[in-house]
This record gives sequence, C-alpha cells and structure tokens, in this order.
Amino acid sequence: MANPDRTFKGWTKPGPIPPGALGQGPELEEGETLDAISGHFRLFQLQKGHRFSTDDVLTAWYGTTWCPTARTALDLGSGIGTVAMIAAWRLVGARFVTVEAQEESVRLARKSAKWNGLEDRLEIRHGDFRQRGILREDERFDLVLGSPPYFPTGSGVEGDHPQKIAARFEMRGNIADYCAAAARHLEPGGFFGCVFPVTPPEQHQRIIKAAGDSGLTIVRWRPVVLREGDPPLLGLFGMFRSADLPEAMRVRTWSEPPLVIRTRDGAVHPEYSAVKLAFGFPP
Repeated sequence: MANPDRTFKGWTKPGPIPPGALGQGPELEEGETLDAISGHFRLFQLQKGHRFSTDDVLTAWYGTTWCPTARTALDLGSGIGTVAMIAAWRLVGARFVTVEAQEESVRLARKSAKWNGLEDRLEIRHGDFRQRGILREDERFDLVLGSPPYFPTGSGVEGDHPQKIAARFEMRGNIADYCAAAARHLEPGGFFGCVFPVTPPEQHQRIIKAAGDSGLTIVRWRPVVLREGDPPLLGLFGMFRSADLPEAMRVRTWSEPPLVIRTRDGAVHPEYSAVKLAFGFPP
C-alpha cells in the first residue's frame, strides 16, 4: 500500500494508522476474507457467511452524520462489527459497546478490532441484548445504532449459513426489541439511528409503531432507493426519546429526499459517491 501513513486512493484518513496496515495485525485464516471498510480499516468476513451490506454502511453513516459529537455509542446486534467500525472511523474520540449473540460473528469482530487498533475503544460483548445483564441498567449512550434483521421467521428462504439467517430473519428479537433497548440506554438527548424496510408499507408501519410503543419519536427519516426509478425499499430513521423533545416536536417527522444508490444504467449515483467518501470508502 503506497504511503499508508497519509492517504489511500486519493483521500486523507483520520486517526492513527491501524496495526494491521503496518503488518502487525492478526492473520487471515482459511475461509476468511479481509476487506476494506473505512479508510485503512479492514473487516474480517467469512467467504460463505454473512458479509457486510449497504444496510450496515448506511446505518453507520446516518447515525454519525446526525450525532457527530457522540462520546459513547452502542451498537445493537452488531454482527461482524461493520456498523461500529465505520462509526469508530468517523467518531475518532468515541468509545463503543457492541452486543452480538453469534459466537462466530463476535470472533470475527474482535479480530477486526485488533487489526484496526480499536481494542481500547470497542468493548465487544457476546450475548443477546434482550438478556438481563448484557447491558447494565445504568449504562447510557449518546448514540445507539442498529441494523436489525427484518423478516419474520418462516416468511422466506432463510439461506444456507447460520450467520446469514440471523442477519436477515428475526431469530433473536425484532425492530420493537431494538427500539425498546435504544430507549432504555440513550443519554438524555441521545440519538438512535437505524435502517428498516419501508416496502411493503406494512414494514414501514412496524417501525413507526415500534418507536411509538418505546417512547421514541422518529424526528427524521430518509427513503433509500437502490436503483433510480424504483420505489424506495429501505428507510434510514433518526429517533430521540419523546420525553427529551419539546412537546411540539414529539409528533413531527421530517421526510428527507430519497438517497439513490445507483443510477438507471447501474453506475454509482453521484450523491452516494459523496456518501461513500464520507465514511472513508473511495467512490
């Protein structure tokens, strides 16, 4: 890698050089890949398991964009660590707690944290965030992030690998559980950023109901269009605890213009190219 201390493919990275970029990180094992995620940060993934997705990177980008001064952050159902590590790249001074139930995903996340020099900033906990004791009752965070599974079990083809199944299907909780956990662990004025489908409309109604039932207000949301001309499939949602807001804001939601990922001809959309640069990934 040319000039690793300053630039990569034309842009400057924040923070110190990760140990792995200097040849001091953990080694790649059979069945794994090591992939670019943010700047010099890299992510260990299984070749045939769950791999990071647009959902993950957009969640990290949206949450850190609207809560850019977070000192503490929580990533619920953190998987292989994609969301937390992108957020850590953007929030250089923040400390993170992540919670993930799958042992193999936790192993990979810890390996990536070591490669990226994040072991002092990321506390990676193994467990179900719904379980008592995984998160202390008094733990509070400026920013909570979540990229939850969003298909009820039995509603589709679940896949051929446990990591893939748990990442897509609601094996250990659903959007209501994510909203409830966020509401319990937000600092006053803290921000909860997550991604969830808005097509079919019943999915959109699920997240609206989950937020309201947990005492959260969706202050803003942004539709995500995967290909120009198609209806939005996903939405990015930004929430605060309703009790922390002025009364007039507790019933308002600002709908942002759609974020388009690819143009009609399949090229990366110009705005999404700019978004990718914002989380350290060349367009």
